Amino acid sequence: MTQPAKFTIGVFAILFDSEGNVLLCHRRDVDLWNLPGGGVELGETPWDGVVREVEEESGLRVAVDRLAGIYGKPEVDEIVFSFVCRVIGGALAPSDEADRLEYFALDRIPPNTSRKQVERIRDAADEKGGVALKEQRGPSSMQSGGTVG
Repeated sequence: MTQPAKFTIGVFAILFDSEGNVLLCHRRDVDLWNLPGGGVELGETPWDGVVREVEEESGLRVAVDRLAGIYGKPEVDEIVFSFVCRVIGGALAPSDEADRLEYFALDRIPPNTSRKQVERIRDAADEKGGVALKEQRGPSSMQSGGTVG
């Protein structure tokens, strides 16, 4: 008898400003930029989880506009949802997890940004506007000294 699959669920917000720049958070625990987000808690939907994570990490209240991508990470039994969100309140502020928050032009994303998250940003910015369905393999940011990615 085979075991049923058990996955970790990650959620990340892609927030563009009026000029098309994307919000990134700089981690306190490691020199790495990433999208605001994290893990879904028990009893929480992915879209509620991303709203909570953004507020915890950035001080911003957001609304989910659309699903941008679903990423399977079979090596670690993780599914990641990325959502395009918009700011509806709050103010940018450092948190326990992020010491800096900045908007970056898509061609100026810092080199110490999770490559998997850069792929998700580019998918969300794609003018076709569809939902990306992709497998992402290779070491996570956590395995290379960073955070969940």
